[in-house]
Amino acid sequence: MQYNQFEDIPVWQEARILAKKIYQLAEGSPKLQKDYSLLDQLKRAVFSILLNIAEGFERGSNKEFANFLNIAKGSAGEVRSILYILLDNHYIDQKQFDDTKKSILEVSCHLANFRKFLLRNPSYKK
Repeated sequence: MQYNQFEDIPVWQEARILAKKIYQLAEGSPKLQKDYSLLDQLKRAVFSILLNIAEGFERGSNKEFANFLNIAKGSAGEVRSILYILLDNHYIDQKQFDDTKKSILEVSCHLANFRKFLLRNPSYKK
C-alpha cells in the first residue's frame, strides 16, 4: 500500500467520484442552480475534500498528512450537512439524498481509517 502520487490513493479516487456526483446532482436541480451562495458553498466543500487529500500527500510527514485528512473529513461533514439543506428545501428528492449521503459516509469513513493508519504507522512511507 505505497503510493507514488495522490491520484493513486483510493480515498482520493472516491472523493473525485463524489465530486462528480455532487456536480451532476447540482446540474439536475434548476432550483439549486439559482441559489448561487448555497451552490458555491457546496462546490467549495466538495473541492476541499479532494484538495486537502492532495495537499496533505505532498507534505513531508505522515502527521501532517493525517491532519489534512482530518480537514478533508470535516469538509465531507459539511457536504453531508448541505445535503440535508438540499433535501429540506426540495432541491433534491429522497432517493438522491440517500444515494449521495451513502457516498459521502463512505468517503468520510475511508478518510478516518486512512488517517488512523498513518498515525499508527509513523514510519510508513508514502
